[in-house]
Amino acid sequence: MDKKILNQLIKVQQREITEYNVYLSLSKHLTTKNAKILKNIAKQEKYHYEILKSITKKDVAPSKLKIFLYVLIAKIFGLNFTLQLMEIGERNAQSFYQSISSKSKEIKVLKIINDETKHEKKLITLIDEKRLNYIGAFVLGLNDALVELTGALAGLTLALNSTKIIAMVGLITGIAASMSMGVSNYLAAKEEGDKNPKLTGLITSMAYTITVIILIMPYLVINQSLIALIFTLILAILIIASFTFYVSVVKLDKFIPRFLRMAIISLSVAIINFAIGFLIKNFFGIDI
Repeated sequence: MDKKILNQLIKVQQREITEYNVYLSLSKHLTTKNAKILKNIAKQEKYHYEILKSITKKDVAPSKLKIFLYVLIAKIFGLNFTLQLMEIGERNAQSFYQSISSKSKEIKVLKIINDETKHEKKLITLIDEKRLNYIGAFVLGLNDALVELTGALAGLTLALNSTKIIAMVGLITGIAASMSMGVSNYLAAKEEGDKNPKLTGLITSMAYTITVIILIMPYLVINQSLIALIFTLILAILIIASFTFYVSVVKLDKFIPRFLRMAIISLSVAIINFAIGFLIKNFFGIDI
């Protein structure tokens, strides 16, 4: 067998045994249904490893670092996010299997792995994670805070000179808006028959409040309002990028279009309010 192909097979073999251990580790702290699904997937990964071992004639140890990182990511960001993140590597392996499975009789058996990988994807869609039921509530609070507060802070930056006053007004406005948004979403969830409307409203309010606190931080540590605004806009873009990546992975959606849509909306509102702040300041002749 070609040495290059052999080395690639060994790398894929390590990934299979690593993911086998990851799935087993994750299954230990889950509900019976989800644990059963992950154990079934783990069994398939072990079978894939044995097939590859029969070709490479080598034992390969799992990557302990990857096992640790995937388990840690699952604890922080949730099971579905972690599984879909692992699926990205699975897709690369699938392309590799397809590219070499016709090159020799010895490795035609890789088609079995390719077929079973499709089955694994179906199993992953059966995973039920409660936190995903509230992702819409979190997105609502996050998006509203980004659009409304970046706009408000941009307007206040030109209307007022003091960064501390801007931060104070922004914080008061943001907290009031977060409470209003939380109550509104609670009422909407209750009308729609949500099983836990209080939690839905609370998540929306918390997402809004956390975003508000992050966005006003530059005004608390920087004395020049325009520079503080620039850092606030950078933070807004980072928040949008981070959460868009999370949602795009979980929902198997495209990252770039979702990110650009949200970024353009937030920055457009900020520019409009910046101009409004300039007009109001000159109209009233305020200089605080």
